[in-house]
Amino acid sequence: MTETTAIDAAGLAALEAWLDTTDLPGKGAPLECRYISGGSQNEIFEIRRGDLHAALRKPPTAAPAARDDGILREWRIIEALSGTDVPHTEALAMCPDATVLGRPFYLMGFVDGWSPMFSIGLLPEPFRSEPAGRAELAYELIEGIVRLGAVDWRANGLSGLGRPDGFHDRQVARWTSFYERIRAREVPGYDEATRWLDRHRPLDFQPGIMHGDYQFANVMYHHGRPGRLAAIIDWEMGTVGDPKLDLAWALQGWPEDTTADAGTISYIDISGMPGRSTLLDYYATRSGRQVDDFDYYTVLARWKLAIVLEQGFQRAGDDEKLQSFGPMVLQLMRDAAEFAETSDYPEAR
Repeated sequence: MTETTAIDAAGLAALEAWLDTTDLPGKGAPLECRYISGGSQNEIFEIRRGDLHAALRKPPTAAPAARDDGILREWRIIEALSGTDVPHTEALAMCPDATVLGRPFYLMGFVDGWSPMFSIGLLPEPFRSEPAGRAELAYELIEGIVRLGAVDWRANGLSGLGRPDGFHDRQVARWTSFYERIRAREVPGYDEATRWLDRHRPLDFQPGIMHGDYQFANVMYHHGRPGRLAAIIDWEMGTVGDPKLDLAWALQGWPEDTTADAGTISYIDISGMPGRSTLLDYYATRSGRQVDDFDYYTVLARWKLAIVLEQGFQRAGDDEKLQSFGPMVLQLMRDAAEFAETSDYPEAR
């Protein structure tokens, strides 16, 4: 662990004392703590203590105060998923007291699996060499959205998490307001895509739990075949909204032709996986929701993602990863405008 990510001796002692106040196993046993990953959003540590094997998630020490609310939000969601068939990390314990580690944190079950985010273009075996296994990964990605959207969010204690009433009526106003606060350059296609979204709405709207950043980077799979989701992770943008926006987010840039020349979507090789229409049909069949209005969601996802990435680009400084968002924003917004222009999806009445 580096100096900026380590929990120091005093913090480990405070964590041990707090753990002793919970019902978790391992009281009196030595505490082992290993940094796993993190960045500007949240840090994750592997915790071992006797029979306890967990992951600890907290905001970085220097993160804005609002991240504390985000951690509490994440905990609320994974706790609500307990007992559902949605693959998720087990909710173990929550500590809202910032005096223990400097920020609120929670413990979740440690997942024995692998993340496409850390495969960076090269899938692990057996998925690298077995096309059928690759298809399993794609279908499971979509299956996660199906299961998430089927959860009774009211019965599971998530009333008040979001504002589903008027969800789509607020999208353009909310994100244009955000964009105008960070706007520092011209992004061609923004005005055209914004006008199109202002005039269109989904054919229907069934509120459900929405991850908000659903993609290969935010899921984990069990090792080996069949390809099965082990957990959906990183819930900082979770809300009660429209699950079909998660679907559009996941299929952003997904081609119809995924033959060997299809290449990668950002960080994962999708060649040999089902094409976009096949995955849309799978979602419609499994969820019982129509996808005739998916043009709307496609434009909204590209437009919204461009705005989100533009924020990162505007504060990039010397950060090469954030700098790389610059041309991605231009491509996404151009795609959103061009897709809107060619779509025959009817205007709202």
